[in-house]
Amino acid sequence: MNQPNGRCDLHTHSQASDGMQSPTANVELAKHKGLAAVALTDHDTVAGVAEALRAGEELGIKVVAGVEISTRAGGRDIHVLGYYVNIEDKTFLERLRNLREAREERNHRIIAKLQELGLAISWQEVIEGLGRPLEPDESIGRPHMADVLVNKGYATDMRDAFDRYLAEGKPGFVSVPRVAPEEACRWIREAGGAAVIAHPGLYGNDELVREIIQNSKPDGIEVFHADHDLAEERKYADLALEFGLIQTGGSDYHGVRQGVVFHGDLGSKSVAVDVLQSLQIAARRNRES
Repeated sequence: MNQPNGRCDLHTHSQASDGMQSPTANVELAKHKGLAAVALTDHDTVAGVAEALRAGEELGIKVVAGVEISTRAGGRDIHVLGYYVNIEDKTFLERLRNLREAREERNHRIIAKLQELGLAISWQEVIEGLGRPLEPDESIGRPHMADVLVNKGYATDMRDAFDRYLAEGKPGFVSVPRVAPEEACRWIREAGGAAVIAHPGLYGNDELVREIIQNSKPDGIEVFHADHDLAEERKYADLALEFGLIQTGGSDYHGVRQGVVFHGDLGSKSVAVDVLQSLQIAARRNRES
């Protein structure tokens, strides 16, 4: 096992949303890779955070309570990360539950569109593909549907499934009404956390990113991400400096599907552990405001 290297991966997913591993397994992997800290940021749920926190205490690695909230702006799906949120805040949990209900509606509509395309795929197959019961407050995402598409021969791998059917603008893509980024940022602040705009390079619209920053007043922006190249990292670092935002980063680790790591391997993108202090200060300021 590697010695702690003073780095942290602030973007990982577990089985509580569309990751492949348990929260405990993510923490164990972070420890094995020598990270000093790891954040669990599942989509629209904090269902796995308590388990991850327990694992962190047992293994001696810092775990950050996080979430990734699905929003919509400028005709694009925009994700907002929240760090150090209160996972017992009843109002916040109710808001996340409402988002998961919208997500489930979207999922069923995706299945219907895929069936209209002549693909023999059902919701039951998606659930069975989990290989375990769906636990309360967990969320199903497009990677679960991609798994079925690959297993049934409609796509060669996860990326192909998205490129053919599931990505924005593709025949199986469905967008349902979502909250705006500024609302998600407000929710995170009201839950005592720090709000960060996730992977801005994936939106293909830097003017929209700038507009979101101006309207939402986030605490940070994810400069370092598995899908950002060096030029994008420099560009968003400059943007962070312009607006006085915390520069965060992470792998967006989802585990291995069909032998391929989706987005990046855990720890492949990281930031100095000092960033945690900046996020904690921002979260404390939000709690006190």
